[in-house]
Amino acid sequence: MKRGEDYRQKLNGKRVLVVGLGKSGKAAVKALCECGAVVSVQDSSTADRLDTQFLRHMQNNNIKAWLGTEPSDMSAYDMIVMSPGVPVDIGFVSEARGSGVEIIGELELAYRLGEGSFIAITGTNGKTTTTTLVGEIFEASGKNTSVVGNIGNPVVTASMGTSPDDWLITEVSSFQLETTVDFRPVVSAILNLTPDHLNRHGTMENYGRTKAKIAENQGPEDCLVINMDDELAFALSKYTDARVIPFSMKSEPEYGAFLDETKITVKDAGGGRHVICDRSDVQIIGDHNVENILAASAICFFAGISPDVISGAVKAFGGVEHRIEFCGTIDGVDYYNDSKGTNVDAAVIALKALSDRIILIAGGDGKGQDFSELAEHFSGSVKELILLGRDAGIIEECARAHGFDNIHRCKDMPECVRRAAELAEPGDRVLLSPACASWDMYDNFEQRGKHFKECLKELLR
Repeated sequence: MKRGEDYRQKLNGKRVLVVGLGKSGKAAVKALCECGAVVSVQDSSTADRLDTQFLRHMQNNNIKAWLGTEPSDMSAYDMIVMSPGVPVDIGFVSEARGSGVEIIGELELAYRLGEGSFIAITGTNGKTTTTTLVGEIFEASGKNTSVVGNIGNPVVTASMGTSPDDWLITEVSSFQLETTVDFRPVVSAILNLTPDHLNRHGTMENYGRTKAKIAENQGPEDCLVINMDDELAFALSKYTDARVIPFSMKSEPEYGAFLDETKITVKDAGGGRHVICDRSDVQIIGDHNVENILAASAICFFAGISPDVISGAVKAFGGVEHRIEFCGTIDGVDYYNDSKGTNVDAAVIALKALSDRIILIAGGDGKGQDFSELAEHFSGSVKELILLGRDAGIIEECARAHGFDNIHRCKDMPECVRRAAELAEPGDRVLLSPACASWDMYDNFEQRGKHFKECLKELLR
């Protein structure tokens, strides 16, 4: 399969069904139409829930739509493009697979439509921070850079017509990796591996194997940057032929990135050491963010960017919205938005970063997780636990089983924030770190985080 123009020509007249009309699905539809494909769409939502601009695009391009229903004849399609939010084992997709219909995702489609060079970053936690920082380092180096993927910007929109001199810094989820076929980044990264999305992947083994697809097609001239301190993550390096570049907080690898006492350091293949900066130069808090910086430094150094450029961008980096984001101080109480903490491990990281005197707001769609590890970290750090959302009762039961009883149930975010403000004393820290997805109450974690910050503004009125 040739990439770029050759593949775009092959799409002309091809019958393609796009399943799921989120951001990436809509972007895929538009790209396929540009290539002359005969496009149909399917989504569980009915037409009245789609924006009028996209409905007009569908009408103008004679797109057949299965909205709120499913297509009846899967032999009518040559290819299906799956949106990452849609499970790949739904009935009509399984039927199509059994009939030999090619099934790919938006990430794979994007890879095929352009010639751009991909940096691809996955892991359970830290993806957005690391991807954002890598993007800023690449931009600081003067490279033509797009930051795309699970971070919120469809890959296919940026990829169309790119050349090898164009760099796509891509945050990649396990859902996106499920439907890759030929996707091959120049540098891939696996940051860590902890339980998440087990309601979809079933087991940790399946989840890890899906993450490993990020490097599956890489060869010896490519690089896989991987966490040497995370045994489960590091074991995934056996699935690639890429050159393995470790990063570590605990030890010094033969080459890669590591913490040399307090200095973030990259070691080249010849053993030369390149100090990026001292830990005290870093603006973002927590050991997890030092790990993210080590990963980003290794990615960029082994992609050919100079240590001086990496150093400048790292020192200037202020973090990302919704990830232990400091929102201000009200009546002597600090407020933090960690809405991106959508699993237990992410919430534990936030608790460790803030240390103690925490009033924690948590709850939502638990995705089948065990909350025991979260509850184990309450002692000595969490003063009060405020719960909301569908699985609040599961978290409460787990907390009480671990001897923690300072628990308050609230119906929505405004009530949570008001209750936190009532409970908090000067010097305390109110932390929204739900340990859950947002889908039971919000469209996404960004919407949840923004609502939290709006509620804080109400406290000031």
